[in-house]
Amino acid sequence: MTTSTAVRLLGAAMLAGLLSACASTDPAPVTAPAEPTTSVAQAEERLAAVAKERAAIQARYAEREAVCYEKFFVNNCLEEAQERQRAALSAQRAIEIEASRFLRRNKVEERDKAIAQAEAEYKAEEAAFAANPPPAPREVAPLPPPRPRAADAAAARQKARAGSAPSKLTPEQEAANVRAFEENERKAEERQREVERRKAEREAKSAKRAEQEAKAKEGAAAAAGK
Repeated sequence: MTTSTAVRLLGAAMLAGLLSACASTDPAPVTAPAEPTTSVAQAEERLAAVAKERAAIQARYAEREAVCYEKFFVNNCLEEAQERQRAALSAQRAIEIEASRFLRRNKVEERDKAIAQAEAEYKAEEAAFAANPPPAPREVAPLPPPRPRAADAAAARQKARAGSAPSKLTPEQEAANVRAFEENERKAEERQREVERRKAEREAKSAKRAEQEAKAKEGAAAAAGK
């Protein structure tokens, strides 16, 4: 074997060794379709797991990148690391899309259910209202006319007597009757005011007595506590 042949064989062996050192023994991950989500809780768990896994993918890529810079064929090693990162992120993206789609679909279904329930309740209320209409509003009786004053009442009675039969009283007697009627009205009002005043006094005395009794009980309780 000549010297040049030996050199070529040695170079080929070194190149093969470098290529095998750069290549990874683990195959790149293959993106598989995401399994269907069946509940809101599962969708939320998957979204949280995707966020955590993305951070882990970035950390693994940083580690591989540091290793690649120590190898002879840096570019090939970096391309492989980037491809592995892309495949891993693509798989997480598929999971994220499927879980997010489930949440949106569930939200629309819940909204449609709420609208349908509200519409059903409205129709039920309308049917119940039509079957049992409320009673017509009761007419309120008009208030009685205000009580006439004493002079007006006396004048009205005098007018009525004058229209029905001739009065046997003289004007002086009629005036005396009016004064007597007004005096009776005044005394009745005074008696009413006196009754109300006495009632208010009794209530005030009762309230004051109750307050004094309450204070006495509080003082006795405080003394007993000491």
